[in-house]
Amino acid sequence: MSIFSKLNKSEIWEFLKLIIVSLLIIVPIRLYIAQPFIVKGSSMDPSFYNGDYLIVDELSYHFNKPKRGEVVIFRYPLDASKFFIKRVIGLPGETISIEGDTVTIFNSEHPDGFVLREDYMRGAIFSNAKVILDAQEYYVMGDNRSASFDSRYWGALAEDKIIGRAVARLWPIASMGLWPGIK
Repeated sequence: MSIFSKLNKSEIWEFLKLIIVSLLIIVPIRLYIAQPFIVKGSSMDPSFYNGDYLIVDELSYHFNKPKRGEVVIFRYPLDASKFFIKRVIGLPGETISIEGDTVTIFNSEHPDGFVLREDYMRGAIFSNAKVILDAQEYYVMGDNRSASFDSRYWGALAEDKIIGRAVARLWPIASMGLWPGIK
């Protein structure tokens, strides 16, 4: 005898309703509010390590734009099937100047520029670049500059490529917590 032959029709219907209601709750949350993300590589050391399991908040950037210093998860601009994790360095409309290992930001608030203080950074890399961001573009870089493939190589990140931000780290357990990567 199968398990279904022992159940009456009302029990089967209750089980199906439970499955349907669960799917109606879980699927929209997974598609529009939060999703899992596993860090691959060392570009964000020491803030995030290879294998860290994160939950990504996909909702908040619909109401508030990313801020400098936040860690974002986005679709790689040259291959939308790949997801990257980097830190926001430059905001829309700003000019980013990189000389050696110094990042200077020029904007309407600081027309003479200010040097970005980056206590989280590891693996300084010496490069030179000057980028002017459009109204819907961000400049993102990894915390481990010597191991990061970021805006220095493929340019500004369009706002519509941003998926969300890391809201929780679930693995490893010793590093579990909310709002990881905030410095």
